[in-house]
Amino acid sequence: MSTADVVIIGAGIVGAATAYFCARAGMSVRVLERGEVASGTSSHGEGNILVSDKEPGPELDLAHHSLGIWRGELAEHAHRWEFEPKGGLVVARGVGGYAGLTTLVEEQCAHGTRVELVEAEDLADHEPHLRPDLAGGAFYPDDCQVQPILATAALLRLARDAGAQLSTRTEVRELIVDRDRLLGVRTEAGPVHAGAVVNAAGPWAATVAALAGVSLPVAPRRGYVLVTEPLPPMIRHKVYAAEYVGDVGSGDGALQSSPVIEGTPAGTVLIGSSRERVGFDDRPSDQALAALARNATQLFPFLARVRAIRHYHGFRPYLPDHLPAIGADARLPGLWHAGGHEGAGIGLSVGTGKLLAQAITGAEPDLSLLPFDPARFDRASAGAA
Repeated sequence: MSTADVVIIGAGIVGAATAYFCARAGMSVRVLERGEVASGTSSHGEGNILVSDKEPGPELDLAHHSLGIWRGELAEHAHRWEFEPKGGLVVARGVGGYAGLTTLVEEQCAHGTRVELVEAEDLADHEPHLRPDLAGGAFYPDDCQVQPILATAALLRLARDAGAQLSTRTEVRELIVDRDRLLGVRTEAGPVHAGAVVNAAGPWAATVAALAGVSLPVAPRRGYVLVTEPLPPMIRHKVYAAEYVGDVGSGDGALQSSPVIEGTPAGTVLIGSSRERVGFDDRPSDQALAALARNATQLFPFLARVRAIRHYHGFRPYLPDHLPAIGADARLPGLWHAGGHEGAGIGLSVGTGKLLAQAITGAEPDLSLLPFDPARFDRASAGAA
C-alpha cells in the first residue's frame, strides 16, 4: 500500500499545476492519470491565457491572479511552453456590438484590467488584414498564449523534480471512504492512501465525484479548432469578435460559433470557436467546421484563399454558472475539486493550483475560494425546492 499527502486524479494542465504547487509546498504528491499526460481537454484547445473574455467577478479575479503567476514566478520557465505575450484584439462588427464592448471595457477597467478602446479607423494599425468596415474594438495587452501540451508536460516535469510521482494508464476505480472521510483511492495497481484527494478529471469530474457519493454537475461541452497551412506572419494578436464573450457565458446547449483567430510561431493559423453540449459524442461535425471557416473569412477575408489542413476537437468541462469548482468539498472531508473551467482552464490552471496548495496546507489562499465552492449547486437546488 502506498501513501501520499495528496493524490491528484487527472494529468491535464489543472492537475499538473496543482501537483507542481503542492510539491513545491513540501507535500508528497501522487498524480494518477487513466490515459496519458494531457490526453484530454488540455491537448484539444488553443492555449489561451485571457483576461479579455472575463466579466468582472470571481473568474476575472482568478484570471488576474493566474496571469501574475504565469508572468511572475513561472516566467523563468516560459520558454518551455512557448509563452507568447501577443495581446488580444476584440472587434465589434456593428454599432450595437461596439456599444456593448465599450460598457464591458469600462467595467473591466474598474476591476484592474488593462485595456484600451480602438476606433474603427485605427484597427488596421493593430491588424492590417482585418476587413475594413468594422465598428471598432478593444486591445488587451495582457492576453497571452502558451502551447498547452508543452505547458502540461513541463509543469509535471517541474512537479516531479520537486518530488511528485506520476502514474499514467492508471485508472481510479474506487474511493476509499471510512467513517464519512475520504482516505484515498483504489486503482487496479492497488490502493493509495492520502490526506487529500483532488478531483482534476476535467469533463469527467462528475464521474469521480459520483464515486465519492457527491454531485458535481460538470458536463462536456464540445469545441472545434481549424488549423490552416503555414503562412507568412499575417495575424499579430489573438483576434476575436465581441459576441464571443456572450457565447462563453451562455448556457445554451445548441451549437454556437463566433470567430477566434490567431497565428502561431510555426506559421499556421488557429481558427475557433465553437461550443455545444452533445455529451461525449466525438464525431466530426460538418456544421461546426463550416461555421468556423465562414466566421473566420468574415473577419479576415484573405483566409478564404487559404487551405485548412486539419482540425481537432475535444470536450471542455462546463458548469452551469460558468465558474470552476475549486476547493474542499464539505460533503466529504478529504475530497477536493479543481475543475469546471470550461475553455479557460489553460490560463486559470496555475492560479487554481496555487490556491489549492495553499488551502490544503492550511494557509490562507491568496483569493477567497468561497465563490468556487464545489457544494454550491446542492445549496442552490435545496433553495429552489
